[in-house]
Amino acid sequence: MFYWLMKYVVIGPIVKAIWRPWIVGRRNVPAEGAAILASNHLSFVDSIFLPLMLDRPVVFLAKSDYFTGKGLKGWATRMFFKGTGQLPIDRSGGKASEASLNTGLQVLGSGDLLGIYPEGTRSPDGKLYRGRTGIARMALEAHVPVVPVVMVDTDTMMPIGTRIPRIVRVGIVVGEPIDFSRFAGMEGDRYILRSITDEIMVALQRLGEQEYEDVYASTVKDRLKPKSR
Repeated sequence: MFYWLMKYVVIGPIVKAIWRPWIVGRRNVPAEGAAILASNHLSFVDSIFLPLMLDRPVVFLAKSDYFTGKGLKGWATRMFFKGTGQLPIDRSGGKASEASLNTGLQVLGSGDLLGIYPEGTRSPDGKLYRGRTGIARMALEAHVPVVPVVMVDTDTMMPIGTRIPRIVRVGIVVGEPIDFSRFAGMEGDRYILRSITDEIMVALQRLGEQEYEDVYASTVKDRLKPKSR
């Protein structure tokens, strides 16, 4: 109820009126049943515009930090993320990564749409980077299609590090679902997982025509951090 209230009464109408988002390929999102929406990740607001422009709810796995803030700001942030259908996950790796995978599988097992950013983090410079293989494992274990999604100009609207969004029209391009059933039962093969993940990233690159670099976005971010003296 809270999700629908935020989408259709509180947040949705205001956001649509100000930024006038557009979408192409909406019909490529399955009308029912579970599916993974694999999106590039340019800005914090990606997780707002994609669910807003689809008829079905989309569940994203968000950093647990967004749900643990203190004070009024922490409460507002927590309510916002819950209201937009996002679930907290620990991205620290190891057992935390396994827990995140299981959380995603629970969403898919309920027949819902799961939004995933295969790059694992926001692009630091607008390029598309190497995908993490967790998305491939989820697709095979849950037996669901992967729908490529490209966010357009959300980084221009709200670049990393800014707090006030610019008035820029943003868009979404949804590609045709990709069926990986030919790899059924092979979720334990790391070469298969890498092949599937690379196929997803190629689909995203072709759909959005972003410049692609075959390294992890997190590695690039580490390079860009100022070195302590």
